[in-house]
Amino acid sequence: MVDRLRGEQRSRIMARVGQKNTAPELFVRHALHAAGLRFRLHRRDLPGSPDLVLPKHRMVVLVHGCFWHGHNCPRGRRPRSNVEFWTPKLKRNMERDQVVRTKLEALGWRVVIVWECALEEGVQLVLSQLHVSAGAIEPER
Repeated sequence: MVDRLRGEQRSRIMARVGQKNTAPELFVRHALHAAGLRFRLHRRDLPGSPDLVLPKHRMVVLVHGCFWHGHNCPRGRRPRSNVEFWTPKLKRNMERDQVVRTKLEALGWRVVIVWECALEEGVQLVLSQLHVSAGAIEPER
């Protein structure tokens, strides 16, 4: 697909994409809260400031945008313009993701990655992914 925006327009749009409180993250937060699970947001004392932390279950949830984290799905495809910028940028993101995951696991945290494209399947898929990763997690009272 041809990009219909000029370079500076595209750059301005991409620079405005936030790191916190994204639509996929808000979707997951709502699903967890509705399921009775309580969590903390963006704990800066943990490697990578995970999106969601469920301390009681010693679990972190990382909500990854398919494009930004290099997922192998249609949403994660690489741009054809400015390849010399995007290829190393996305590679660094993926390397950083692996380092953060390794550090969290070394500290005893279970790491669950929820991909943006998986949210199209709905709340139940997200919750079942958490249940599989955490064993049977009970809602908090």
